[in-house]
Amino acid sequence: TSTPRDFVEFPSQFMENFAVQPEILRMYAKHYKTGAIIPDSLIAKMDKASKFNQGFVTAEYNAAAILDMDWHTLNEVNNNLDVNSFQEKALKNMNLIPEVIVRYRSTYFSHIFSGGYAAGYYGYIWAAILDSDAFDSFKKNGLFDKKTANSFRRNILEKGGTVDAMQMFVNFKGAEPSIEPLLEKRGLK
Repeated sequence: TSTPRDFVEFPSQFMENFAVQPEILRMYAKHYKTGAIIPDSLIAKMDKASKFNQGFVTAEYNAAAILDMDWHTLNEVNNNLDVNSFQEKALKNMNLIPEVIVRYRSTYFSHIFSGGYAAGYYGYIWAAILDSDAFDSFKKNGLFDKKTANSFRRNILEKGGTVDAMQMFVNFKGAEPSIEPLLEKRGLK
């Protein structure tokens, strides 16, 4: 965890990608009584379900991240500030459709006030961009490709906070991160 806050979630989120890959599921997802391997039809349903409502989820998350930034870019302390009015103004400025509400109300958004993510809640979506793009290398080269796995280990996992986070990613991937794999993963492209 001695990496920048907006990089710290990347490795764990990255590893989660493996668990839902058909090749991996077939290795461990078995019926508890019969031992039958998970059927392809169920894998397909799980994939479809993972993409359900992702536009809403992404907008809701980003609204929370922007609200976090709005709170942490105030220029002065105002002990008379009305929390609800501030929040409503911030949300109105985002031009959200009425169906998208903020994930957390300011009064209980503990991640940004006491959870270590002050002005950094966006880190989860940034980590999702990083993990999706990095995992794309495994999807292209093979989930068990030793060269890709060794590069990820050497350039990401072993480095910790000893190298600039973006440089670690570029050393692994050969380019800065792209949002395209995340959009594809969420069914938004």
